[in-house]
Amino acid sequence: MKTPTSKIDPIYYQEAGTLAQMIRNKEITSVEVVQVHLDRVAEINPRINGVVTLMGEQALEAAAIADKAVNNGEVLGPLHGVPFSIKDAIDTAGVPTQRGSRLFAGFIPDKDATVVTRMKNAGAIPLMKTNIPEFSAHWESDNLVTGRSLNPWNPDRTPGGSSGGESAVIAAGLSPIGLGSDVAISLRGPAAFTGIAALKATHGRVPYTGHFPTVLSRFWHIGAMARTVKDVALGYSIINGADGIDGYSIFARDAQPANFRLPGQKIRVGWVSDTAFGPVDPEITATVKATAQLLKDLGCDVEEVRLPFMEDTDWLTTYFVLIYGELVPYMEQFTKGHEADLHVIGKATMDYPLLNATEYVKAEGRIEALKSHFANYFLQYDVLLLPVNPMTATGHSLQEYVVDGKTVSAYHVMAATAPFNATGLPALSVPITLSSERLPINVQLVARWFDEATILELGEKIQTNSDAYGKHPIA
Repeated sequence: MKTPTSKIDPIYYQEAGTLAQMIRNKEITSVEVVQVHLDRVAEINPRINGVVTLMGEQALEAAAIADKAVNNGEVLGPLHGVPFSIKDAIDTAGVPTQRGSRLFAGFIPDKDATVVTRMKNAGAIPLMKTNIPEFSAHWESDNLVTGRSLNPWNPDRTPGGSSGGESAVIAAGLSPIGLGSDVAISLRGPAAFTGIAALKATHGRVPYTGHFPTVLSRFWHIGAMARTVKDVALGYSIINGADGIDGYSIFARDAQPANFRLPGQKIRVGWVSDTAFGPVDPEITATVKATAQLLKDLGCDVEEVRLPFMEDTDWLTTYFVLIYGELVPYMEQFTKGHEADLHVIGKATMDYPLLNATEYVKAEGRIEALKSHFANYFLQYDVLLLPVNPMTATGHSLQEYVVDGKTVSAYHVMAATAPFNATGLPALSVPITLSSERLPINVQLVARWFDEATILELGEKIQTNSDAYGKHPIA
């Protein structure tokens, strides 16, 4: 295992859990932690444009109150005094939530999203809202209100979307932990493009209440993002559980898989890359293969697998029939008569060709079949190891990519992530290494429904043994 760098890293690259412990132990004050991050924002954000609303004054006031609680010996939450960031599609009471669109510029919610409330109750302090594409409906983060976010590893590349601003600020040390969301790629993909960790838990584990758009809640997942899997696990432990509002979030916090492995049984891991999700950059496939060997060395039963059901059907197109079939009619209430105010992303969303009801129902059936295929897979294995994105961080505004010598549509970036939104399976993005271009490469771990514990356990072990552990994009 590699030696952790937490004791020598600057404050802005410390883990959220470490910062909470330091504040609790009076090694540093919450005010000092918040100020360090505000200074980091001032220095770095002009280079990445990840922050859209900064809550500096409020955060410092909250930090002063947090320090008083420490000094008074009060009961402290697991993230007491630690600042956090919030994707600008997630409601924040009294603070703008502009949803990446001129149609909502200046909009101020009167109530926090459930996940924001839970982070606050854990002692965390809201510090910033982060950039997104219009309506969170794209794999890059760009809009007409707050502009384009840049990747801190290389500004000529995108940090992804729709949680791209969130991934950029965490990777660059502007925030230690944050909240993003994912309907096809938007937690795991941006995490992979910027070399951080992110968890899309089982659908319904984390309440969607207070996220825009309210439609598509059967596919959307809110999740934690951080530089380490350990912090992601901490964030997940805080935000999961039914809230009595989201009709999909109905599960007990300790809900377990229906078909868990036997006591003492080795974790069974199948790994796959090109054959199921190709074309895939050879460096990414090599990273998946190397991670498979690491898991074998760590005591797992590991073997390469084939997923014929992924090879035979265009699941991505099938899924997007459902996504746009719900999103476009819903958004018309906001966009009608305001088309001139839409970014190219918003225009493309609203121009997506909708299919008739028969085709929509057929797509529903194909997605149900996909769930069955994965249910069968997880009778034989505990974990699926695979790529996150088929390529490293791409250039801005590209309509197609060349991957392993093959030209593919820009939609191909979601080939290995969208199936797990469609099925609701838990999936974790884990930083592993850097490419020959010094761009991050992550791998993805997927488990059976409600088995976040296994992939979080493996993810932490993988990350702490990885080449990327402790490396950051900006000094």
